[in-house]
Amino acid sequence: MRGFERSLPMALMRARESIMSQFRPILAEHDLTEQQWRVLRALASNDKPCSVGRIAEQTFLLGPSLSRMLTSMADRGLIKRAAHADDARRSEVSISGAGLDLVDEIAPHSEGVYQRISDALSRKELDVLYDLLERTAAID
Repeated sequence: MRGFERSLPMALMRARESIMSQFRPILAEHDLTEQQWRVLRALASNDKPCSVGRIAEQTFLLGPSLSRMLTSMADRGLIKRAAHADDARRSEVSISGAGLDLVDEIAPHSEGVYQRISDALSRKELDVLYDLLERTAAID
């Protein structure tokens, strides 16, 4: 068995924790969890409402916890839920004006974190990193 320090899952977790530790204070200032931020970012990047299943796929969140989170976010006015046009049992979710305003408010702070990352890694290194991560994610 390979050594613990050379475990790919652990290396990925260390890298994720290093990056996320820079984002968490920004999100905490706005009373958001990492998962809620992922949902807002996913919804902000879509130009039409999304099914809960699609949001789960995009954000890597499990259905039951996502459903509770969406209820909380709707109560805060960050998202809007509506019945699906063809199936009233399903709902479609979109970001609200308040949600978009919050994304716009956080975005400059988020870009500051990205700038610190860009200061530590060259553009070429970042491009290679993104490429390697995409290729790794595609391994079956």
